[in-house]
Amino acid sequence: MSKVSFSSDDHKFMSQALRLAKKGIYTTAPNPNVGCVLVKDGEVVGEGWHEKAGEAHAEINALKQAGSKAEGATAYVTLEPCCHQGKTPPCSNALIKAKVKRVVAAMIDPHSKVAGKGLKQLELAGILVEHGLLEDQAIELNLGFIKRMQKRLPYVRCKLAMSLDGRTAMASSESKWITSAAARDDVQRLRARSSAILTGVGTVLADDPSMTVRIDGVDIQPLRVVVDTHLSMPTTSKMLKEKGQTVLMTCSTDEHITQALEDAGADIHTMPYCNTSVDLTSVLQQLSDMHVNDVLLETGATLSGAMLQAGLIDELIIYMAPVLMGNEARGLFALPGLDTMQDKIELDIIDQRSVGSDIRITAKVKSLNLEQH
Repeated sequence: MSKVSFSSDDHKFMSQALRLAKKGIYTTAPNPNVGCVLVKDGEVVGEGWHEKAGEAHAEINALKQAGSKAEGATAYVTLEPCCHQGKTPPCSNALIKAKVKRVVAAMIDPHSKVAGKGLKQLELAGILVEHGLLEDQAIELNLGFIKRMQKRLPYVRCKLAMSLDGRTAMASSESKWITSAAARDDVQRLRARSSAILTGVGTVLADDPSMTVRIDGVDIQPLRVVVDTHLSMPTTSKMLKEKGQTVLMTCSTDEHITQALEDAGADIHTMPYCNTSVDLTSVLQQLSDMHVNDVLLETGATLSGAMLQAGLIDELIIYMAPVLMGNEARGLFALPGLDTMQDKIELDIIDQRSVGSDIRITAKVKSLNLEQH
């Protein structure tokens, strides 16, 4: 296999495969989003994407569409074809059987059962194999899957809504609504692409949120996860009545409260302590073990600040409304110990755009000096 210089047609067809992969963004978890385009004599003869976990992979859908025209074709696939038996047969075997001539993969699959083995199998079968085309775009499409495979942690996005002066709620706790209806609709799409929504019990007690996706045509609900150190969540909470699963991460061993919450519909996981609260790294590792790729953090300043200082947030998505809420209102994060400019937490802003009357800022969190913070 090799990394080579690719032609303009190669770029065009891989871009098409990436667009196809995005079609599965709400339905493929815990699997990655993958697209495939089969091209012969400069013409597309088959295309497909992984539409839903447990169903056919992108390559199989493209091969089915191409039929006998797949022989001698080039397969452009956004992720290395799998070579192991899971819920579906290996895609590498299907490509070999179809007698494709060339396979171009955007990136190597980080799954330990693949990790280059799929491309090697194709190469040994006499197929020309190349990889690395539009690799960065392919990585961005599957940040959660990649991180879970490599680090046993999900990718964490922290969603925040704030005023122009950086406030998230009035001193009275009133916060509905800082942002526009368009921004709130955008958040629904963020929820829909997430495997889990994570919040703290303080948010549950203050707002009693449902934490559900409300988009026509999207039926899969993310896992709802509450960090609840002492099992303070009421059995009457809205999210316990919603479709889907609600998980409580706790340090409590109170059998009576545990039974009452389980009877109300909660799934309770006992976590180790870290100081006086749930160990947050253990929470994310547990979610990874539950095949959660992407976590959307929707919570107050205390939990979001703790996760940020622990180096557990990868990305911030901030909706900034054109309003001022005053110096008595609540801030974005509780971040004790930031006393000098040397202590500041640095961000890389990767996107800014208007959403209704608001501005959505997307920023990656740079590596923190965890010894210092």
